[in-house]
Amino acid sequence: MRVSEAAYELAVRLAKTGSPSPGPEARTIVAHVLGVEVSRLITVDGVTPEQQRLINELGERRAAGVPVQHLTGTAYFRHEILSVGPGVFIPRPETEVMVGWALDRLAERDSRVVVELCAGSGAISAAIGSEIGGVRLHAVELDPAAYRYLASNLEDYDADLRLGDMADAFGDLDGTVDLVIANPPYVPETMRPFLPSDVVDHDPSIALFSGPDGLDALRVLVGVAHRLLVPGGLVASEHDESHPDAVVELFTAAGFSDVTPHADLTGRARFVTAVKPLG
Repeated sequence: MRVSEAAYELAVRLAKTGSPSPGPEARTIVAHVLGVEVSRLITVDGVTPEQQRLINELGERRAAGVPVQHLTGTAYFRHEILSVGPGVFIPRPETEVMVGWALDRLAERDSRVVVELCAGSGAISAAIGSEIGGVRLHAVELDPAAYRYLASNLEDYDADLRLGDMADAFGDLDGTVDLVIANPPYVPETMRPFLPSDVVDHDPSIALFSGPDGLDALRVLVGVAHRLLVPGGLVASEHDESHPDAVVELFTAAGFSDVTPHADLTGRARFVTAVKPLG
């Protein structure tokens, strides 16, 4: 069978099962089985019977709700190819906007000590470490399963990685950090019944939900960020689209200035930034 035919047939099957992007997902699965990048599919002559069997098998698992990133073991984030799988949150494109903001601000500073809280796969730290020089990276993750992916994805960086609770992490860095950045759990527990099954069933709950209103982790995060940052240091945190006013209030009450909400690529309120005052 020709590669284009295999990808088309898979896309049709995925579309019938409700895939939000059947074409791209089909090409990703086919490329994974063939061992090439998606952009190189046109260079492959055909699909062997064994390869077709594997494509069909992965297609059935995707149709059953398994994320395509779990099928391939990789996720793309900005310029990074990350190792992901069961037990770690799959990084989303929305977070890339916050990382872009952080890189712009770091480029303006001479000191670049960065702490990522609730690090998960380490997508944020990996992107920062690869896209700007002179950075001292630190990251903490609470869940041992996710920490294994964090360690794998940052093994080529000179990063200080710690397994533990952000609440008491990095006491040795108090008052020395230039940027604290995080994509913490922020989904209200009351929203669990309304999330897609491929999210609830495959992303770890510890990375998704944060109390009845979704703000439990952020209530801790604001205090940790204030403790870690130098005067004039920056903090950026993602949040639920229903939270901008509440999150602005949390950072303001914690003593931050220049508390600013930001939108993601779709125009939805998605992250807040703030500054620890100089005085």
